[in-house]
Amino acid sequence: MIASRLRRAALPLIAGLGLLGSGLTQADDALRFGIISTESSQNQAGQWQPFLDDMSQELGVKVEPFFATDYAAVIQAMRFDKIDLAWYGNKSAMEAVDRAGGEIFAQTVAANGAPGYWSLMIVNKNSPYDSVDDVLAHASELTFGNGDPNSTSGYLVPGYYVFAKNHVDPNTAFKRTLNANHETNALTVANGQVDVATFNTESMERLEVTHPDKAKQLKVIWKSPLIPSDPLVWRTNLPQQTKDKLRQFFLSYGDTSAQKQILEPLQWSGFAASDNDQLLPIRQLELFKQRAQVAADDSLDAADKQQKLADFDAKLEALNQRMEAREAAQSQQADNTTAMATP
Repeated sequence: MIASRLRRAALPLIAGLGLLGSGLTQADDALRFGIISTESSQNQAGQWQPFLDDMSQELGVKVEPFFATDYAAVIQAMRFDKIDLAWYGNKSAMEAVDRAGGEIFAQTVAANGAPGYWSLMIVNKNSPYDSVDDVLAHASELTFGNGDPNSTSGYLVPGYYVFAKNHVDPNTAFKRTLNANHETNALTVANGQVDVATFNTESMERLEVTHPDKAKQLKVIWKSPLIPSDPLVWRTNLPQQTKDKLRQFFLSYGDTSAQKQILEPLQWSGFAASDNDQLLPIRQLELFKQRAQVAADDSLDAADKQQKLADFDAKLEALNQRMEAREAAQSQQADNTTAMATP
């Protein structure tokens, strides 16, 4: 009798283990979608919910959003398997790939057809400053609104092009430096609470819709080189069946007029296939920035500095080779596609 009871008690455990091996458990039958904080979670919830509802219906499983106050929380949530996939910027995606078991499988396609987006530096329209040089010359008198440390356009890109290349540390150069999301940076500049801040073209388009009066108060004084479109990242340890369903959903979404309307508030027209090599130019930027910091550090022993710089140069050359190989493969693929389409 005891043995029979033990066998009956073990059945739910065995069934649960089987479900764990094949995918989601009955007790946790939802996919959790991480969303980085580019503006308030209240605003983002309304923009994202129709898309998540469509995903839930297509996949046959509840899709729950995960909002956080900063990018790091979304990265950490993926690291500890609290979310299954996420929308990131390139810098935060790099952190998720390197430290949180993430893998890029798709990227967004902008509604306006742009191949990416651009980082900006903004001031109030009444500001006497019209360029980065003007701002840096008066930095000790100004309050600077920097982006989230894991933001590509708000932190990494201006960190290299505006500050590292000019041998400036924004944390010490300005009278005061704050870190906030894109929307907060723009609003504080528009309201005269911050003198200069980072921003980006996608968020500017969004601000022109949500706060057109505030957008008119801004003046752009710097625009970066092109940044690749935002990646979608899933956990590498998701079941293959789940990955296949997600890939199919994303790469086919945006074909109908109803789907285009749902994507419109997110400023996208659909999604394209991608992989971790999307991060190569972002990795290059990060290395350039680190190399510039080492080169400017006079406290280092000369021999130690030269060794560190040589190590950076070797890593940069390896990245250059990977980027050239990827570009060659993409070019060959485009040629093959053109040849097949030609009668």
